[in-house]
Amino acid sequence: MIEAIPAATLVLFRDRAGAAPELLITQRAAGMVFAGGALVFPGGRIDPEDRVRAAQHPGLAEDDAAARIAALRETVEEVGFDFGLGIHDLTPFARWLPKHRQARNFDTRFYIAQVPVDAPEPQVDGGETVRAFWSSAADVLAMCDRGEAEIIFPTRRNLERLAQFDSFDAAVAHALAHPIVPITPFHEEREDGPWLCIPDGLGYPVTAEKWTSVMRG
Repeated sequence: MIEAIPAATLVLFRDRAGAAPELLITQRAAGMVFAGGALVFPGGRIDPEDRVRAAQHPGLAEDDAAARIAALRETVEEVGFDFGLGIHDLTPFARWLPKHRQARNFDTRFYIAQVPVDAPEPQVDGGETVRAFWSSAADVLAMCDRGEAEIIFPTRRNLERLAQFDSFDAAVAHALAHPIVPITPFHEEREDGPWLCIPDGLGYPVTAEKWTSVMRG
């Protein structure tokens, strides 16, 4: 099994009165090895410099602090500006650890954070990221179901989970009420064929998808 690369992802919320919150979504360049062309949340691998900076935050576990720093850094790099968030403004939401036998594996910590309703529009870097926009989780899922965009298995499961919330505060309460453990999808044979599944009890409303429809990155 290929060793997992530590990584971090940031899900930014922009609440809207009387409507579902908007999330910051980016699209990866088609030529990227991992999730090329897919819609994702901003994020990337944890660099050695992130771990050096993590030492400045002794109140947090080193891995957690480094991941928060990486999530913020990658977001700035991908969308062109700093939202002014500090690492303590991030709430742990999930941790995914897929295990591909012949592909790159990432051990990714997901965080959620809120920005003001008048937060500026993102500006893509034109390299790794070719598009960035605000949208509700439900609208992104509908876009993908219409064939207008693609998302990998972890992103779809997280969007389904995020679509449950009518505010950022609701998402925080939900995150705090569920354990954060590494989620490793697993194969399961059923009467109608193979499915890719995740464990129950971690806050996800959908825990299985037919193997034939899965985009794994």
